[in-house]
Amino acid sequence: MPVSDRRAAVRPALVLDRTAARPRAVVLLLHGGRSESERPPTRLNPPGARMRPFTRAVLRATEGYDVVVGRVRYRHQGWNGARADAARDARRALDELEQLVGPVPVVLVGHSMGGRAALAAAAAEQVIGVVGLAPWCPPDEPADHLGGRRIVLLHGDRDRTTDPRESVALAARARDAGAEACAVLLAGGDHPMLRRAGTWHALATGSVTGLLGLGRFPDEVRDAFARAAAGEETDPVQRV
Repeated sequence: MPVSDRRAAVRPALVLDRTAARPRAVVLLLHGGRSESERPPTRLNPPGARMRPFTRAVLRATEGYDVVVGRVRYRHQGWNGARADAARDARRALDELEQLVGPVPVVLVGHSMGGRAALAAAAAEQVIGVVGLAPWCPPDEPADHLGGRRIVLLHGDRDRTTDPRESVALAARARDAGAEACAVLLAGGDHPMLRRAGTWHALATGSVTGLLGLGRFPDEVRDAFARAAAGEETDPVQRV
């Protein structure tokens, strides 16, 4: 095994940005990656850099509430087919987290591949909610394990990397499984979340604090939940 692979195999999956003496809750962020790659993420990793503004926004929004904030460290840049490496690393991070802080509620925030990993790892008992940012949601992705969770999927309608229609479909499958799930489409939004960046940050951060019970959901997300709860009688997708 190459030295880099051995190091990746033993490094913790959990990276903490803020701890708390008596944690009330945890927010874990997961960056994107590639469909296939066994290379470890580099220090100057663009998908990781893309999530830094979201990490800073979550840190500010949860300051003073005893909320632990951290990130998932991947061993590989890719999802890698049935291995689902990013999901495995997310589960490792959750196991490490529980050993550190005990059974406190967790919200996962993931972009692209990280959104797929967050949704997969939401089967863990301590996960109460997921915020997916332009998540990768293949049509055959399971959703039965999402029952009882609250799911917010944010997706730009000009995304050419992951399909916003698949986020809408995943939210519907999650509702069928017993989740409270909604999809919000950002007009003109792209995959890197550079267009309308302020809206991305506000909706994501407001969704996190809403899931944690620290404040109201953004109006757009509240409306999306209401549309979804109305069922087939109305369009379940909120557009902003």
